[in-house]
Amino acid sequence: MLPVVPKERTSILDRLRAGVACHSLGIRSARNVDFVRMAASAGYDLIWVDLEHSTIALDTAAQMCALAGDLGLGAWVRIPEGDLGVIGRVLDGGASGLIIPHIVTAADAREAASYCRYPPAGGRSHNALTSTFGFRRIPGAERVALANGRVIMQVLLETPEAVANADAIAAVEGVDVVGLGLNDLSAGMGLLGEVQHPAVAELCRQVIAAAHRHGKVAVIGGLAGPEHYASLVEMGAAPFVFTAIDTDLFVEALSQRLEKWRTFARA
Repeated sequence: MLPVVPKERTSILDRLRAGVACHSLGIRSARNVDFVRMAASAGYDLIWVDLEHSTIALDTAAQMCALAGDLGLGAWVRIPEGDLGVIGRVLDGGASGLIIPHIVTAADAREAASYCRYPPAGGRSHNALTSTFGFRRIPGAERVALANGRVIMQVLLETPEAVANADAIAAVEGVDVVGLGLNDLSAGMGLLGEVQHPAVAELCRQVIAAAHRHGKVAVIGGLAGPEHYASLVEMGAAPFVFTAIDTDLFVEALSQRLEKWRTFARA
């Protein structure tokens, strides 16, 4: 009989706490699960499906997550803003992590956390047969322990107000990762795109410190590039690498391929 525990790599959290880089790939444009298999073959550690900025259907997201889990990748989903009801559905479908955007207060974080785990740790509705465990019926207490221990919840702070509440948010039980999104943050500070501005860097420092005080992992997204990433890891951020969104890859590859053939035609 196949093992009950999903074939996922060593916990992403364990790797990040140990300072081992985790390379993630965002999915926003792809609709075919073959893209997940390509990511696994290329050596990525995790995919995250962006339901906030795409029209990807839940069924497609679930199939991507289930395949990622079978291939040993982390499978995270960024839910649409305010749509906490979708959390249980993507978890039932095979997601191993949630990215919850636009968290501003500790109350926001507590409410989101309640959707991510079964009682008594949260209020997730029970479903005995899920993709996560190969649709095998296993004892309820065992299933709850496995499912609650597997899910990783990242709250995403994206405004100066959220950063001001970072300590209280990081203290919330059930929050595993405190994320900071620099694109929206810089825009809210009147510094759109200036993600390396000293004022932005100071807020990064505050969030990292708050996460560390409460034993949580801090990750930063919306970076300017590898050098910016290295500076934030030096500051204490976890080595979680947002390598690309598939849309970026498609546009870049299309441009490069076109230029290659234009160059050939000019020769």
